[in-house]
Amino acid sequence: MSLRIPLLRAAANPEGDRMAIIDIGSNSIRLVVYQGTGRAPLILFNEKVMAGLGRGMAETGRLDPEAVLRAESALTRFHAILIDMGVARVRTVATAAARDAANGQEFLDRVARIGLEVELLSGEQEAQMAALGTFAGIPDADGIVGDLGGGSLELVRVSKGQVRDRVSFPLGVLRIAAIRAKGRGALTRRLTNLMARSGWGKPDKGLPLYLVGGSWRAVARFHMYQADWPLPIVHQYTMPAGAAQTLVRTLSHLDPKKLREVPGISSTRAANLLDAASLLSALVGRLQSSELIVSSYGVREGLLYDLLSPEVRATDPLICAAREEGARQGRFPEHGDLVADWIAPMFTAEGPADARLRHAVALLADVGWRAHPDLRAERGLDIALRGNWVGVDARGRAMMGHALWVSFGGTGVDPIVVRLCTPADLAQAERWGNALRVAQRLSGGSAPTLQASAVVVQGDTLELRLQPDHATLYGEVVERRHKRLAQSLGLRARCVTV
Repeated sequence: MSLRIPLLRAAANPEGDRMAIIDIGSNSIRLVVYQGTGRAPLILFNEKVMAGLGRGMAETGRLDPEAVLRAESALTRFHAILIDMGVARVRTVATAAARDAANGQEFLDRVARIGLEVELLSGEQEAQMAALGTFAGIPDADGIVGDLGGGSLELVRVSKGQVRDRVSFPLGVLRIAAIRAKGRGALTRRLTNLMARSGWGKPDKGLPLYLVGGSWRAVARFHMYQADWPLPIVHQYTMPAGAAQTLVRTLSHLDPKKLREVPGISSTRAANLLDAASLLSALVGRLQSSELIVSSYGVREGLLYDLLSPEVRATDPLICAAREEGARQGRFPEHGDLVADWIAPMFTAEGPADARLRHAVALLADVGWRAHPDLRAERGLDIALRGNWVGVDARGRAMMGHALWVSFGGTGVDPIVVRLCTPADLAQAERWGNALRVAQRLSGGSAPTLQASAVVVQGDTLELRLQPDHATLYGEVVERRHKRLAQSLGLRARCVTV
């Protein structure tokens, strides 16, 4: 008899527990193991199998027999991994293919015999979780979430942290080829009819469209490849609305072999790329979308987000993750927040978006110290630019990276950063880095020194104020960095004891 892992429940999931989500989709099956259910939980394991359960369903109405065997094999492996990893709680969900297939329940019964309890999500539940997942990764999302799976398309209106209208259509990427085969305009007509019948005939228009699902991420990766985008991170990658139609034209005339050159697109995704782009183009035309924003978070992350209290949901995922990373790699646990508070008086004119980035940079201010001295600047840049962050776009990553590069003594500007930032962005990030250099050198990373000192802008002067018993800390190196910081702010430097 197989061991049975119970369903994940919010009340029985302490912060430090290992937990897992298994997502049985129409195209892929994925297992993700997390450490806890905080605002930005650490991913311990992630594996995907392209089982293709929904392939051929449009013609047969049944799950493909070979795909069922692949799925069973993958799920049996996943179950064994969970036991060996000591994961006591797992949430296994199935979506459109199992929901719509004539033999869907038979398949779910076979999965239950493996030892996994499966929740069969309705179309509305799937839409809800996709929207919550988008909020988990892009907290200020305001527009329409479009989640394209193998068997269905979910649309959700989201705004101010709230999930509003939602709907599910049988327009998964595995169904689109059969619709397009009916002739020019068939897909657009099908989408229009479905939206009209569902009450989505006149949705809000002119809003961002947030793209969820592996097929649309593959479309975005192709767009990044064409644009020679310097940062291969798809989360919050933004495309103009017109890109969808352009991609359809390009893919229609592209040799399929050329897709093999595109990094990050599997052969399975490549086979459906034109279908995914065609649906995107039709949807953009219907919604008159203002722009296309990719979310690498979707249903799985929504299932986690659904467990969080309102207080935890309200926290910032970038700040939470940066704080945890800073604590892991830094020398002093409280250091990052103290540095953030210490440098803040120099930047009171900043808007909230840049102030947030500056806070994240301060939390990461110590991450380079465990690297070789000659590579500390490079370590700081790499962590900010390529770290597993959410809630931040490419510009934000680049500004954070440049600030850390400067703070650890780096000179010049990384070519990737130059492409992602304006000159004004770079200047501001350099000021953050110079401020961190002063705080780090003055305090040596210790809390008492930061608590016994302050930086204050007084007219045209940047005053560094020290308590008398800490006045001797203003040495030659600190003075030099203080003057450089003041110069970058257009101010004079002065040290006083108070």
